[in-house]
Amino acid sequence: MLDVRRLRVLAEFASQGTVAAAARALHLTGPAVSQQLAVLEREAGVRLLEKRGRTLHLTGAGQRLVDHAHVLLGNLAAAESELTALRQGERGTVRVAAFASAARTIIPGLWSEPGTAPAPEEPTVFLAEHEPAAAEAALVRHEVDIAVTHSYSLLPRPVPAGCERTALFDEPVHLVLHPADAADHRLAPGAQADLRRFADAPWLLPGPETACHEMTQRACGAAGFVPRAVAVAGDFAVLTALVARRAGVALIPRMALPAPGPNLSIHTLRVPVHRSVHALYRSGTGRQPGIRHVLDRLTTTFDG
Repeated sequence: MLDVRRLRVLAEFASQGTVAAAARALHLTGPAVSQQLAVLEREAGVRLLEKRGRTLHLTGAGQRLVDHAHVLLGNLAAAESELTALRQGERGTVRVAAFASAARTIIPGLWSEPGTAPAPEEPTVFLAEHEPAAAEAALVRHEVDIAVTHSYSLLPRPVPAGCERTALFDEPVHLVLHPADAADHRLAPGAQADLRRFADAPWLLPGPETACHEMTQRACGAAGFVPRAVAVAGDFAVLTALVARRAGVALIPRMALPAPGPNLSIHTLRVPVHRSVHALYRSGTGRQPGIRHVLDRLTTTFDG
Protein backbone atom coordinates (compact mmCIF):
# COMPACT_ATOMS: atom_id res chain seq x y z
CA MET A 1 0.00 0.00 0.00
CA LEU A 2 1.26 3.47 -0.86
CA ASP A 3 2.13 5.73 2.05
CA VAL A 4 0.30 9.09 2.12
CA ARG A 5 3.29 10.88 3.62
CA ARG A 6 5.52 9.73 0.77
CA LEU A 7 2.87 10.74 -1.75
CA ARG A 8 2.98 14.22 -0.21
CA VAL A 9 6.76 14.28 -0.73
CA LEU A 10 6.32 13.27 -4.38
CA ALA A 11 3.66 15.94 -4.94
CA GLU A 12 5.90 18.58 -3.36
CA PHE A 13 8.82 17.50 -5.56
CA ALA A 14 6.58 17.86 -8.63
CA SER A 15 5.48 21.32 -7.49
CA GLN A 16 8.94 22.61 -6.50
CA GLY A 17 10.96 21.02 -9.31
CA THR A 18 14.01 19.95 -7.29
CA VAL A 19 14.77 17.78 -4.28
CA ALA A 20 16.38 20.73 -2.47
CA ALA A 21 13.34 22.99 -2.96
CA ALA A 22 10.97 20.20 -1.90
CA ALA A 23 13.09 19.62 1.22
CA ARG A 24 12.87 23.31 2.15
CA ALA A 25 9.09 23.35 1.63
CA LEU A 26 8.64 20.21 3.75
CA HIS A 27 11.20 21.24 6.41
CA LEU A 28 13.24 18.10 5.72
CA THR A 29 16.79 17.45 4.60
CA GLY A 30 17.59 16.71 0.98
CA PRO A 31 18.74 13.14 1.76
CA ALA A 32 15.50 12.50 3.67
CA VAL A 33 13.42 13.57 0.65
CA SER A 34 15.53 11.40 -1.69
CA GLN A 35 15.10 8.43 0.65
CA GLN A 36 11.32 8.88 0.81
CA LEU A 37 11.10 9.06 -2.98
CA ALA A 38 13.21 5.91 -3.34
CA VAL A 39 10.99 4.00 -0.91
CA LEU A 40 7.87 5.20 -2.73
CA GLU A 41 9.33 4.02 -6.04
CA ARG A 42 9.88 0.55 -4.54
CA GLU A 43 6.33 0.51 -3.18
CA ALA A 44 4.94 1.51 -6.59
CA GLY A 45 6.96 -1.14 -8.41
CA VAL A 46 7.62 1.18 -11.34
CA ARG A 47 10.12 3.95 -12.05
CA LEU A 48 8.75 7.30 -10.91
CA LEU A 49 11.89 9.41 -11.43
CA GLU A 50 14.70 9.55 -13.95
CA LYS A 51 17.88 11.58 -14.34
CA ARG A 52 18.36 13.81 -17.35
CA GLY A 53 21.87 15.10 -17.10
CA ARG A 54 22.24 16.16 -13.48
CA THR A 55 18.56 16.93 -12.98
CA LEU A 56 15.88 14.60 -11.62
CA HIS A 57 12.56 14.47 -13.49
CA LEU A 58 9.25 12.64 -13.19
CA THR A 59 8.63 9.75 -15.54
CA GLY A 60 5.21 9.34 -17.16
CA ALA A 61 4.23 6.95 -14.37
CA GLY A 62 5.50 9.44 -11.80
CA GLN A 63 3.33 12.21 -13.25
CA ARG A 64 0.29 9.90 -13.21
CA LEU A 65 0.91 9.13 -9.56
CA VAL A 66 1.30 12.86 -8.80
CA ASP A 67 -2.12 13.49 -10.39
CA HIS A 68 -3.67 10.86 -8.12
CA ALA A 69 -1.76 12.25 -5.14
CA HIS A 70 -3.26 15.71 -5.70
CA VAL A 71 -6.76 14.20 -5.53
CA LEU A 72 -5.99 12.13 -2.45
CA LEU A 73 -4.24 14.92 -0.56
CA GLY A 74 -6.99 17.39 -1.45
CA ASN A 75 -9.66 15.04 -0.13
CA LEU A 76 -7.65 14.37 3.01
CA ALA A 77 -7.18 18.08 3.69
CA ALA A 78 -10.88 18.73 3.18
CA ALA A 79 -11.83 15.87 5.51
CA GLU A 80 -9.52 17.22 8.21
CA SER A 81 -10.96 20.72 7.79
CA GLU A 82 -14.57 19.51 8.03
CA LEU A 83 -13.81 17.37 11.09
CA THR A 84 -12.19 20.37 12.77
CA ALA A 85 -15.29 22.45 12.01
CA LEU A 86 -17.58 19.75 13.39
CA ARG A 87 -15.55 19.46 16.59
CA GLN A 88 -15.83 23.21 17.06
CA GLY A 89 -19.55 23.22 16.29
CA GLU A 90 -19.01 25.30 13.14
CA ARG A 91 -20.00 25.00 9.51
CA GLY A 92 -17.16 24.24 7.14
CA THR A 93 -15.44 27.08 5.29
CA VAL A 94 -14.96 27.21 1.51
CA ARG A 95 -12.27 29.66 0.40
CA VAL A 96 -12.96 31.31 -2.96
CA ALA A 97 -10.63 33.44 -5.09
CA ALA A 98 -12.26 35.54 -7.81
CA PHE A 99 -11.36 38.37 -10.20
CA ALA A 100 -12.79 41.83 -9.50
CA SER A 101 -15.95 41.92 -11.64
CA ALA A 102 -16.94 38.40 -10.56
CA ALA A 103 -16.24 39.32 -6.93
CA ARG A 104 -18.60 42.29 -7.36
CA THR A 105 -21.44 40.60 -9.29
CA ILE A 106 -21.67 36.86 -8.68
CA ILE A 107 -19.76 36.08 -5.49
CA PRO A 108 -22.11 38.08 -3.19
CA GLY A 109 -24.83 35.59 -4.18
CA LEU A 110 -22.99 32.95 -2.16
CA TRP A 111 -24.12 34.69 1.03
CA SER A 112 -27.68 34.36 2.33
CA GLU A 113 -30.09 37.25 1.99
CA PRO A 114 -29.90 39.67 4.96
CA GLY A 115 -32.15 38.46 7.74
CA THR A 116 -32.22 34.90 6.39
CA ALA A 117 -30.59 32.13 8.40
CA PRO A 118 -28.17 29.99 6.36
CA ALA A 119 -29.21 26.41 5.65
CA PRO A 120 -27.46 23.74 7.76
CA GLU A 121 -25.53 22.47 4.73
CA GLU A 122 -24.45 25.98 3.66
CA PRO A 123 -20.73 26.52 4.31
CA THR A 124 -19.10 29.73 5.44
CA VAL A 125 -17.50 31.50 2.47
CA PHE A 126 -14.18 33.32 2.56
CA LEU A 127 -13.38 35.55 -0.44
CA ALA A 128 -9.99 36.65 -1.74
CA GLU A 129 -9.87 38.92 -4.81
CA HIS A 130 -7.26 37.76 -7.34
CA GLU A 131 -6.67 38.01 -11.07
CA PRO A 132 -6.95 34.59 -12.78
CA ALA A 133 -3.23 33.69 -12.74
CA ALA A 134 -2.90 34.55 -9.04
CA ALA A 135 -6.15 32.71 -8.24
CA GLU A 136 -4.89 29.58 -10.00
CA ALA A 137 -1.60 29.77 -8.11
CA ALA A 138 -3.46 30.11 -4.79
CA LEU A 139 -5.56 27.07 -5.69
CA VAL A 140 -2.53 24.94 -6.52
CA ARG A 141 -0.90 26.02 -3.22
CA HIS A 142 -4.07 24.92 -1.35
CA GLU A 143 -4.65 28.49 -0.14
CA VAL A 144 -8.16 28.51 -1.64
CA ASP A 145 -10.65 25.77 -2.55
CA ILE A 146 -12.24 27.34 -5.65
CA ALA A 147 -10.77 29.81 -8.14
CA VAL A 148 -13.24 31.76 -10.27
CA THR A 149 -11.25 32.69 -13.37
CA HIS A 150 -11.82 33.74 -16.95
CA SER A 151 -10.38 33.23 -20.41
CA TYR A 152 -11.03 35.00 -23.70
CA SER A 153 -11.90 33.43 -27.04
CA LEU A 154 -8.72 35.09 -28.35
CA LEU A 155 -6.69 33.99 -25.32
CA PRO A 156 -7.60 30.52 -23.96
CA ARG A 157 -6.21 29.35 -20.59
CA PRO A 158 -5.23 25.71 -19.97
CA VAL A 159 -6.50 23.93 -16.88
CA PRO A 160 -3.67 23.72 -14.30
CA ALA A 161 -2.31 20.26 -13.57
CA GLY A 162 -4.22 18.49 -10.81
CA CYS A 163 -7.32 20.66 -11.26
CA GLU A 164 -10.77 20.39 -12.80
CA ARG A 165 -12.90 23.15 -14.32
CA THR A 166 -16.64 23.83 -14.41
CA ALA A 167 -17.88 26.32 -17.01
CA LEU A 168 -20.14 28.96 -15.47
CA PHE A 169 -21.11 31.16 -18.44
CA ASP A 170 -19.88 33.06 -21.49
CA GLU A 171 -20.33 36.80 -21.91
CA PRO A 172 -19.70 39.11 -24.87
CA VAL A 173 -17.02 41.79 -25.00
CA HIS A 174 -18.38 45.21 -26.03
CA LEU A 175 -16.88 48.29 -27.60
CA VAL A 176 -17.69 51.19 -25.29
CA LEU A 177 -17.41 54.80 -26.44
CA HIS A 178 -18.97 58.21 -25.92
CA PRO A 179 -22.21 58.77 -27.89
CA ALA A 180 -20.60 61.71 -29.71
CA ASP A 181 -17.77 59.44 -30.88
CA ALA A 182 -20.33 56.86 -31.97
CA ALA A 183 -22.10 59.55 -34.01
CA ASP A 184 -18.80 60.65 -35.57
CA HIS A 185 -18.27 57.04 -36.72
CA ARG A 186 -21.89 56.80 -37.93
CA LEU A 187 -22.46 54.02 -35.41
CA ALA A 188 -26.16 53.85 -34.58
CA PRO A 189 -27.28 52.93 -31.04
CA GLY A 190 -27.19 49.15 -30.64
CA ALA A 191 -25.41 48.58 -33.97
CA GLN A 192 -22.49 46.20 -34.23
CA ALA A 193 -19.06 47.85 -34.23
CA ASP A 194 -16.33 47.11 -36.75
CA LEU A 195 -13.01 47.57 -34.94
CA ARG A 196 -11.25 48.41 -38.20
CA ARG A 197 -13.03 51.78 -38.14
CA PHE A 198 -11.36 52.63 -34.81
CA ALA A 199 -7.74 52.15 -35.83
CA ASP A 200 -7.06 55.88 -35.36
CA ALA A 201 -9.10 56.27 -32.16
CA PRO A 202 -7.50 56.94 -28.77
CA TRP A 203 -7.69 53.70 -26.75
CA LEU A 204 -8.20 53.08 -23.04
CA LEU A 205 -6.46 49.83 -22.10
CA PRO A 206 -6.67 47.51 -19.08
CA GLY A 207 -3.49 47.08 -17.05
CA PRO A 208 -0.65 45.24 -18.82
CA GLU A 209 -0.56 42.61 -16.07
CA THR A 210 -4.07 41.42 -16.99
CA ALA A 211 -5.39 39.02 -19.63
CA CYS A 212 -7.86 41.79 -20.56
CA HIS A 213 -4.94 43.91 -21.81
CA GLU A 214 -3.72 41.11 -24.07
CA MET A 215 -7.29 40.50 -25.27
CA THR A 216 -7.57 44.13 -26.42
CA GLN A 217 -4.20 43.96 -28.14
CA ARG A 218 -5.16 40.76 -29.97
CA ALA A 219 -8.63 41.97 -30.97
CA CYS A 220 -7.17 45.16 -32.42
CA GLY A 221 -4.35 43.21 -34.03
CA ALA A 222 -6.88 40.91 -35.72
CA ALA A 223 -8.54 44.08 -37.06
CA GLY A 224 -5.22 45.19 -38.54
CA PHE A 225 -3.86 47.81 -36.15
CA VAL A 226 -2.06 48.40 -32.86
CA PRO A 227 -4.20 50.43 -30.42
CA ARG A 228 -2.84 53.89 -29.54
CA ALA A 229 -3.16 53.98 -25.76
CA VAL A 230 -3.97 57.24 -24.00
CA ALA A 231 -4.69 55.62 -20.63
CA VAL A 232 -3.96 52.33 -18.88
CA ALA A 233 -5.87 51.24 -15.77
CA GLY A 234 -6.49 47.95 -14.00
CA ASP A 235 -10.06 48.87 -13.06
CA PHE A 236 -12.77 48.79 -15.74
CA ALA A 237 -14.68 51.41 -13.72
CA VAL A 238 -11.81 53.82 -14.41
CA LEU A 239 -11.94 53.06 -18.14
CA THR A 240 -15.70 53.63 -18.36
CA ALA A 241 -15.38 56.89 -16.41
CA LEU A 242 -12.82 58.03 -18.97
CA VAL A 243 -15.09 56.95 -21.83
CA ALA A 244 -17.83 59.10 -20.30
CA ARG A 245 -15.44 62.07 -20.51
CA ARG A 246 -14.78 61.24 -24.19
CA ALA A 247 -11.15 60.38 -23.50
CA GLY A 248 -11.18 57.34 -25.76
CA VAL A 249 -12.74 53.95 -26.53
CA ALA A 250 -12.39 50.61 -24.73
CA LEU A 251 -13.24 46.92 -24.99
CA ILE A 252 -15.08 45.81 -21.87
CA PRO A 253 -16.75 42.47 -20.98
CA ARG A 254 -20.45 42.73 -20.21
CA MET A 255 -20.13 41.80 -16.53
CA ALA A 256 -17.63 44.63 -15.99
CA LEU A 257 -19.92 47.28 -17.44
CA PRO A 258 -21.62 49.81 -15.14
CA ALA A 259 -25.32 50.56 -15.35
CA PRO A 260 -26.13 52.21 -18.72
CA GLY A 261 -25.81 55.97 -18.68
CA PRO A 262 -26.25 58.90 -21.08
CA ASN A 263 -22.51 59.20 -21.71
CA LEU A 264 -21.87 55.59 -22.77
CA SER A 265 -22.61 53.99 -26.12
CA ILE A 266 -22.27 50.19 -25.88
CA HIS A 267 -21.90 47.94 -28.93
CA THR A 268 -21.33 44.27 -29.68
CA LEU A 269 -18.53 43.49 -32.13
CA ARG A 270 -18.98 42.55 -35.76
CA VAL A 271 -16.29 39.91 -35.19
CA PRO A 272 -17.38 38.65 -31.76
CA VAL A 273 -15.04 38.26 -28.81
CA HIS A 274 -16.33 36.57 -25.69
CA ARG A 275 -15.08 35.92 -22.18
CA SER A 276 -15.67 32.53 -20.57
CA VAL A 277 -15.98 32.42 -16.78
CA HIS A 278 -14.99 29.21 -14.98
CA ALA A 279 -14.75 27.72 -11.52
CA LEU A 280 -11.56 25.74 -10.92
CA TYR A 281 -11.00 23.30 -8.07
CA ARG A 282 -8.46 20.63 -7.25
CA SER A 283 -9.18 17.25 -8.83
CA GLY A 284 -11.58 15.15 -6.77
CA THR A 285 -12.65 17.95 -4.44
CA GLY A 286 -15.77 18.85 -6.45
CA ARG A 287 -17.65 16.04 -4.68
CA GLN A 288 -17.04 17.46 -1.22
CA PRO A 289 -20.34 18.79 0.19
CA GLY A 290 -19.22 22.37 0.92
CA ILE A 291 -17.43 22.84 -2.39
CA ARG A 292 -20.29 21.17 -4.30
CA HIS A 293 -22.76 23.55 -2.62
CA VAL A 294 -20.71 26.61 -3.67
CA LEU A 295 -20.28 25.32 -7.23
CA ASP A 296 -24.03 24.76 -7.54
CA ARG A 297 -24.72 28.28 -6.29
CA LEU A 298 -22.19 29.75 -8.71
CA THR A 299 -23.83 28.07 -11.71
CA THR A 300 -27.21 29.63 -10.87
CA THR A 301 -26.23 33.05 -9.45
CA PHE A 302 -25.60 34.89 -12.71
CA ASP A 303 -27.86 34.65 -15.75
CA GLY A 304 -24.89 34.76 -18.12
